[in-house]
Amino acid sequence: MQLFPENKRGLSSVYNQAIDQLSNEPCLFVFAHDDLLILDFYWASAIANGLEHFGIVGCAGNKRRQALQPSWAFQNDQFEWDSPENLSGIVGHGTTFPAIGLSIFGPPFQEVKLLDGLLLAAYSETLIKNNIRFDEQFDFHFYDMDFCRQAEINDVKMGTIPLSLVHESGGNFGTDAWKHGYQKYLQKWKE
Repeated sequence: MQLFPENKRGLSSVYNQAIDQLSNEPCLFVFAHDDLLILDFYWASAIANGLEHFGIVGCAGNKRRQALQPSWAFQNDQFEWDSPENLSGIVGHGTTFPAIGLSIFGPPFQEVKLLDGLLLAAYSETLIKNNIRFDEQFDFHFYDMDFCRQAEINDVKMGTIPLSLVHESGGNFGTDAWKHGYQKYLQKWKE
């Protein structure tokens, strides 16, 4: 297990560091935000079960991907939510258990095209075999969108899993850093 407490480096950088350090040891990677409370006693089993069906799993996602899509959940840069039939997963919100709010996006255990980066999991063999890494130009924004695009072009199936957790933040959509990341993402994927 590798932890990066009070990390100031981009998530892509620390996630790639873990991939590099364990590239010769088959393992299960769980890339998770530091403001995530995992409440499920059987969380490792839930992730492993999901990975029997999908190459990469997460807790929330979207069944489709559209051009110019700025997030797994939103259709456009005006932050209009995608249609409920396209969304999958459940995430609690707050700083304690029980959660102060629960976002029920749609039934979990669905194949998706995009996953929320609050938690991403995959076996090392899947990432190494398909040369999937986190692009370090994306530090705290769009690293997850880019990661999912890499999985998609490598035909690695992604899906959501049911996992009891509470996320302390809702994201920093619309900030200057987010807008800068969005422009880099659009430039990379030529949208």
